Parts: sequence; structure tokens; C-alpha cells
Amino acid sequence: MRTARTRSVLVALLALIAALFAPISPAQSAAVASAAGPLAAADGDADPDTRADYVIVAGVPGLRWEDLDATSTPTLWKLAEHGSIGSMSVRSAVTPTCPADGWTTLSAGNYAYRSLAANPPKVSGECPQLEQEVIRGRDKQSASLPPDEQRLVIFNNGKNPWGAVPSALPNSVRCTVAVGVGGAIAAVRPYDRVDRYEPGLPDDPAKLTDLLASCVLTVADLGTVDAKETADRKTQAAAADAQLAKLLAARPARSTVMVAGISDTSTDQRLHVAVFDGPGWDSGWLTSAGTGRNGYIQLIDLAPTILHVLGRPAPAKLFRGSVAVPADGRPADLASAIGVPAQADAQAKAQRGITGWFFGLLAVVQLALYTMLAWAMRRSYTRAGRAQKALPLPEWMRRKAPSRPEPFWTKWAEIALIASASAIPAAFAAGMAPWWRSSHAGLVFWALTVAGMVVVSLVAVLLPAYRRTLGPVGVVAGLAAAVVALDLATGARLQLNGVAGYSALEGGRYAGLGVVGLGVFISGVLLATGCLAQISPRHRRPWLIAIVGGVAVVVVGDPFLGADAGGALALTAGVCLAVAVCTGGWLTLNRVVWATAAGLAVTVVFALIDLRRPVADRGSLGRMLSQIADGTGGPTLHRLSESNITAFANTPLTLLALGSAGFVWFALLQPWGGLKRLFGVYPAVRAALTGVALATVLAGLFGGAALNVAGAAAATVVPLVALGALRVREHADDRTIAQEQEAFSGVVP
Repeated sequence: MRTARTRSVLVALLALIAALFAPISPAQSAAVASAAGPLAAADGDADPDTRADYVIVAGVPGLRWEDLDATSTPTLWKLAEHGSIGSMSVRSAVTPTCPADGWTTLSAGNYAYRSLAANPPKVSGECPQLEQEVIRGRDKQSASLPPDEQRLVIFNNGKNPWGAVPSALPNSVRCTVAVGVGGAIAAVRPYDRVDRYEPGLPDDPAKLTDLLASCVLTVADLGTVDAKETADRKTQAAAADAQLAKLLAARPARSTVMVAGISDTSTDQRLHVAVFDGPGWDSGWLTSAGTGRNGYIQLIDLAPTILHVLGRPAPAKLFRGSVAVPADGRPADLASAIGVPAQADAQAKAQRGITGWFFGLLAVVQLALYTMLAWAMRRSYTRAGRAQKALPLPEWMRRKAPSRPEPFWTKWAEIALIASASAIPAAFAAGMAPWWRSSHAGLVFWALTVAGMVVVSLVAVLLPAYRRTLGPVGVVAGLAAAVVALDLATGARLQLNGVAGYSALEGGRYAGLGVVGLGVFISGVLLATGCLAQISPRHRRPWLIAIVGGVAVVVVGDPFLGADAGGALALTAGVCLAVAVCTGGWLTLNRVVWATAAGLAVTVVFALIDLRRPVADRGSLGRMLSQIADGTGGPTLHRLSESNITAFANTPLTLLALGSAGFVWFALLQPWGGLKRLFGVYPAVRAALTGVALATVLAGLFGGAALNVAGAAAATVVPLVALGALRVREHADDRTIAQEQEAFSGVVP
């Protein structure tokens, strides 16, 4: 009992010390941002004053950075030169975000959609044209939408899990001006009224000046850029640029202009233009607490930013977005600066077309490999020199090398398993080369990934550790964890818009650890530590796993590294469990109690630290606790459950997780599979794998990813476990300690 208690207290203290260092000071934050480069998280405490008397939102649905140049869009170009710029994700409550949905999301400050039906119609190609009816008022200044239409839109959005309330933005200011149909949708109040409305920008400069100065908020629809051909897009962008020039010429003093590509125009989802010009927005990047990365904001960030600039209080319980702020680090040359978001858009588009194929093919190849391996292991299994219900293997699989007692097939199986386990880390590393710029982006990505798998396989085979039973297992697991850790230390550049990372188009995450990266990191750290602990003295194993696990918890949970509080809590549970059983023996009730107590202690610490941060900077754990405290946690839990269901049904990683579990249960854990023997000889490895299983399942549930985290972990760890089981199985008849030590070339406890 005392030993279990000591281990658990050890883990809790290490995680407590690590967590206390997580909320670093503003000066440290700035240093981290500077070291990580132009796409690092900005320091909100050093933001310049961006307050203004007027805000003008100029929306251009479909506008992308590739549509801008100094010749055809000179106004936009000059505005971007001395304003702050970024790529904007236009995620809404439906996919794709068509213009009507984009304007409604702007109005709500939350993921919304515009439909008079309870279930919005599916869009399979081009978005429908915006044909909203706007009725001019008798005073020739105001307008309205058809009676009760906006109320029905609000009612339908109330049924979605985000709890969006369209008209939340115009309801937060005293007066709004709407120009064009899109502006009317964004500025309409719940009772269908638009305060001031013009179908287009007046040609009379004096009238336009009076219009823009009549209310603190103006929302103008400058047209749509939806053509397929480049020349036609340039023409449409030039028309919007001409409208913007009229607007800028009449803007009031101390006003902020926000140009935004409000939505997509088809199922071809892209990142869109965001340019802010006004007090405090001087030649920088745009960022927000919601993205945590310079150069990226979300459509839902516009509403809280507008109210912040105007000095108005925001309805925090209604808005889902965060206040956008300017950040330093933008190149002085605008062409170079625009190249950053333009390349991000190109990479995100290329990633979207490859990700599904990559994980689908990975699942098929790994499951086929497991099937063939199970067949070969079962047919070749012998005990006491006698085959048990086994048909002979083909001759080429039974041949043996003079210097190696095992059949040739085991050597090739080991190499195949090593290569398979390195597939996802190799896909991460492929992002170091700009493969998306190639005209054959898919082929280049596959070539880089395969090359990475070959390199990892050669390293694992050529190192002296390969001769040890657990040598290649620990080496490959350590390399996988190192790839993810180095990426986090340099700003998570390989994960953003990477095939094995997360897409800015999805609007779910822009920095830190993604679902796949979390699975690879957890499995790599715990398995490599388990292999290392196995060759350590028995009494030091809990200390080693606790120390390395505590550092890993910091990496996952630190807001400037992994930025995943839920993942940190899940990893804490896995580390506590691994520490409890790493010296051997059963998982007794006493060990479970103390491991659970340590995990709960760390959870409370992380929760308290997260709640100390400003509301906009809190992580998922702090936000959820705050929502539960004020009675608004129901929609969050509902969204989490829906996200888990969707993630379970719509990804190849679920198939990979379930297939890998079936391979372990029906093959490796059988008498001829070797895994039971591996666990008996190497209890630290058993502890690590138990911790991986618990941590990855919990991380998926906490993050709304179902079995995706476990699937990514399985893609890395199950091939390595099969390799270890295969090696141990070849010596199943060895009975003496001396024989086992010679065969395993390792330490047998």
C-alpha cells in the first residue's frame, strides 16, 4: 500500500509542479512568440489600442488572397499594405458556408446558418444565389425582411448544438447601417427591422458620407467573387475593389474598416481574405485567442471584435468567437506577406484532397499486414517442437539463414512492421518540404512519406539496439514522439494544414496538438519510456515513468505547446496507471484507488490554473467548468456527444482502432501470438501499453474525437507491439534464464 501511495503522490507532485509553470508571464509569452516565428501565438497583454468611433464591415463572399494584386485591386492592395491581414476560416453551422450562412454567422458571432426550414438543404455544387427579399420602409431609410422570417431563423438556430442567436451583433449596438442584401441579413434585428438600408453604395459622395456617419456600425455587401476562371475572378474582385474605393473615400474619422471574404461560394472550401484598417491596426498580422496563431482568424471572431473596437460590451454567452488583435512579425513587403496566407490556403486545399486517402490506405495496408501476420504466426507456431494444427508454410517462408535461426519471413515482417509504425510520423515530416506547391502535389507527398518510412526503417535496423528484443520498438516509438515534440517546439507548423495534422478550413484548431498528433505523441512517449524503464533497476521504474510522463503532460497541456487541457488530463490518467503497474503484478484495487486519486489531484490543479486565466484565454477545461457553473454547460456537453458520434462514424481511424484491437485480442493475445509472454517478461512494456490504451480513449472522448486518438496511437504502437511479440515468440521454448538472456539480449526481471 505504501509503495502504491508513494508512486501516486510522486506523479501528482510532478504534474503539480509542471502545471504551476504552465501560465507563463507576458514577457515569457512574447519570447516564445518571437522564437516560434511569424505564426506564433500573440501576446494579448501588449496589444495596441484599437478603439474607434465607427466600424465598417465590407464583406465580399468568396474573396481569396489569390484574387488580389496591385494592378486589378489597387484599393485592397493599399489597404492591406498599412493594415493588418490574415486568413479567415468561414466555418458556420453548415458545410459549405454559403453567402447567406456567412452573413448570418457574422450577425450571430457564433456558428449559424440561414434557413427557413428546420433542416437546411444540402449543397452539392455551387451555392445558391443570394435572393433575400428586403422591403424598403416608408421613411426611405429603414427596411425590413418579410414578417417573422428572422424569428424563424433564430428559432431554427436555437436547435443546433452551438446555441447561435442571429441578430446578437446588431442588438448590441444602438444603430446599424446595411448596404446590400448581405448587409441587411447581418444587420437585421430579431423583429425583422433594418435601421438604415441602401441597396448599394450611393454615388453621391456627400450622401454616402452622411450614411456612414449615421450609425456606429455599417455592414456593406460589396459583391461576390464566385467565378471559376482566373480572369473572371479578377474582374469580379476589381468590381468589389471599386466599391471599396468609394466606401474608403467617405469613411468617417476614427473609423475601422474590416474587409472580409464572408463565405465560400461552393463546396470548394477555402481560406478567405481578412484586412483590418484603422487605429492600432498597423501593418501586422491578425490573430485571436480562438486561433492562437498569427495570421489566422475566424468568421465568428468578427462580431466580438467589432464590439471591442466600439467599446461596447459583448454578450459573452451568445458569442462563440474571440476578439481579434494585431500581432507583429509580418514581412515589410506586402507581396511576401500575402504569400503566407496564400500558401496556407493552397496547402489547406491540397491537404483536404489527400488526408482521406492517406488514412484510408493506411488502415487498409495495416489491417492487411495484421491479417497476413496472424496467418503466418498461427501456422508456424510450435511448442515443444510440435506443430499444433498447423499446415506447412511455403518453402520460401521456412528457409533459414545460416547466421539466423529464425525463418526469413520474420525478418521481412519486422521491417514491414517498423515501416508501418513510422507512416504517420513520416507524413508529419513530409510537411517540411512544400509539396503542395507542386503540380502533382499528391505524388510528391506520397514520395516524401515513403522516403521517411524508409529512413526510419534503416535507422532502426542499422542501430546496435536492433539486436535487442525491445530495441527497434523503443527506437521507433521515441522517434515518433520526438517528431511531434520538435514540431510543437517550433510552432506546430507541420500539423497546421498537414495531412496528418489539422486543417484551418475546418475551423476547429489552428495551433498545438491535433487529434492525430496527440495519439502519436502519447503512444510514442509511453512506449519508449516503458522500453527504457525495462532496462532500468526495478525500484527506479516508477520514478522514470513519472518524470518522463510529467514532462509529457506539460508538453500536451501547456498553452504555448500542445494547448490541449483535455489531452493532458487523459495522459495524466495513463501515466498514473503505468506507474502503478510498471514493476509487475496485478492492477489491484489499492493501486487503482491511489492512481485515481493522483489523477483527480492533477485535474483539480489544471482546472484551478485554467480558471485563473482571462476568459478569452481559457482552455477547453476552464470554459467547460465556467459554463457548468453558470448553467450553460448543456449545449457544450451536447456538442461533445454529437462530435464523438460524428467522429466515430466518419473516419478511417475508427476502423483502424477497432481492427487493431481485434488483431491484439484474436491474435497477439492467443497462446501462439506471443504478447502474453512479452507482458510477462517485460512488465514495464505492459504498463506502458495499458497507459496508452487508457489515455488515448479518454483523450478522444474529452476532445470529441471518439476513437480517432486511439486509432492514431494504434497505427504507431500496434505494429511495434506485434514486432516485440514476434521476437519473444520465436524463443517460446527457451526455459532457462541463461537461454532467455542470450536470446533476448536484454534484462529479464
